[in-house]
Amino acid sequence: MQNLMTELSPTASPKLSVHTPTAIYEFAQRITPFLKEAYTSNRDIVFVCIGTDRSTGDALGPLTGSKLKQLNLKTPVYGTLDEPVHATNLAEYSKIIYESNQNPFLIAVDACLGQLNNVGYLSIGKGAVKPGAAVKKDLPPIGDAYITGIVNVGGFMEHLVLQSTRLNLVMKMSDTIARSISFALHRFA
Repeated sequence: MQNLMTELSPTASPKLSVHTPTAIYEFAQRITPFLKEAYTSNRDIVFVCIGTDRSTGDALGPLTGSKLKQLNLKTPVYGTLDEPVHATNLAEYSKIIYESNQNPFLIAVDACLGQLNNVGYLSIGKGAVKPGAAVKKDLPPIGDAYITGIVNVGGFMEHLVLQSTRLNLVMKMSDTIARSISFALHRFA
């Protein structure tokens, strides 16, 4: 069996289904290079979990943030069910994050819409996420890295689609993300 905490190989798939039995370990493996980059550049890791609990599909970020807070990790987490980071306060939270953390390495977590065959898949990548793009909102990009979860199908009536997203899937995705982050962070503890 291969070491699950080795760095992601260049040939690995960029997305991962949360229904894969080893999803937590595989996603932790994909997160590790981003954490390593932050640690080696002496930057504080900060998670910003974007979304609202007023829409099932858009609750991926706040649910993940709440789960990360419950795990008592030593990294700052912004965006929970109690205090969500969403369209109307994203700019304000961005300012708070940069004022409260020296040289933060932001990892943004957000829900997105995609093709039917990609629903239930997680992606991680370098660069900023553009929150609200699926529902035609013009919000500032945020993050040095991103984690996105495809919660439903996009392309038509996105607001309604987000409202009718299955909570079971969003819960499974948020649990996979939070547990993967916790697993990966323990490597650097």
